[in-house]
Amino acid sequence: MLTTTAIILDTRRAKQDGSYPVKLRITYQRKRKYYSTGFDLTEEDFQKVYGSRPRQEFKELQLRFNTLEKRAADIIKDLPEFTFGAFEKKYLGQTQVEQDVYSLYDHYIKMLSKEGRVGTASSYSCSLKSLKSFHARKLYFDKVTPELLKEYERWMVAEGNSLTTVGIYLRALRTICNLGIEKGAIDMQAYPFGKRKYQIPAGRNIKKALTLDDIKKIMDFQAQSDTECWSRDLWIFSYLCNGINIKDVARLKYSNIGKDKITFIRAKTERTSIKNLKPIVAMLTPEALQIISRWGKSPALPEAYVFGILADGVTPERERALVQQATKTINKYVKKIATSVGIDKDVTTYTARHSFSTILKRSGAPIEFISESLGHHDLKTTEHYLDSFEDDVKKHYAGLLTNFQKK
Repeated sequence: MLTTTAIILDTRRAKQDGSYPVKLRITYQRKRKYYSTGFDLTEEDFQKVYGSRPRQEFKELQLRFNTLEKRAADIIKDLPEFTFGAFEKKYLGQTQVEQDVYSLYDHYIKMLSKEGRVGTASSYSCSLKSLKSFHARKLYFDKVTPELLKEYERWMVAEGNSLTTVGIYLRALRTICNLGIEKGAIDMQAYPFGKRKYQIPAGRNIKKALTLDDIKKIMDFQAQSDTECWSRDLWIFSYLCNGINIKDVARLKYSNIGKDKITFIRAKTERTSIKNLKPIVAMLTPEALQIISRWGKSPALPEAYVFGILADGVTPERERALVQQATKTINKYVKKIATSVGIDKDVTTYTARHSFSTILKRSGAPIEFISESLGHHDLKTTEHYLDSFEDDVKKHYAGLLTNFQKK
């Protein structure tokens, strides 16, 4: 029998200020039980939390509620047989937790590594190392205040970190604090992030897109070696196929390739809690098909990796190392190519993704189509359009990526 979870606003009895308790609802065999989240909201504010584009304070609440629901779902999944008693023992019984931030960091990093999310684990390790350099002594959750976070931000900038890095490290710390709330280590009122508390700075959005003429120069470049040719072609393949990143290029199998399109789930999102993940569909232009023909490994068996960057049975750590090496090689040669053809920009694999979206936007493609192509599942507007673009429409926009040939 299916057990379901939901975060709901319990409107059965209003509090004196007009708010209602937000609760976790568990349903099993038509029986429902409710568990406190520690939050009270008005009906209007609860709708804002789950609106299409919640503002910062409501986005913070959405993240916390999602964390609580995911924890409940994980407990249910691990139970040999569901009973409300067994669930409550695990869900409500985890009250004796470490109050130390660094201990929870270590626990979370180990969990990420166990799940094979070695890239994310590495990012959290860097965040932890930075925080320990700033505050060498044991750090308790009750000491993580808006004032301390502002001081930490100033320290990182003074150490030469960019605002982008500052944001990455502090978002990791925010996740740890959210876990601390889940485990009872932080009082709700003491949560240091959010409106009128501490807000994580946004990095400067540096434009990295190339023009259509720049793309043509790279495509027309005559490579001097197989490695240079391979690097140029995989960069072009990324650009032509929805700005697919190199990890997903490496993971492509022949089973992902159809007659005129590739279909895949981004590695970045496949382990998230996003429900009903939609696969990304990239139409294969003649140029992309030529690259597969030139560099695709034989035999073309369904479960064989197309480009041979990965091999069967590699560990997550080895996969990350191989993808990093491929990315490093592509970046090295594409930078040289860009310089030799007169492109005065820092061209990397990320530039291919940014150029894909920007050139389509300049060509008049709807923003919803571009967002769908990039796999941005967090946009409600995009979700409404996910099934509305037929293959002929996708072919039309894929053709715009080499529109210079028609000039």
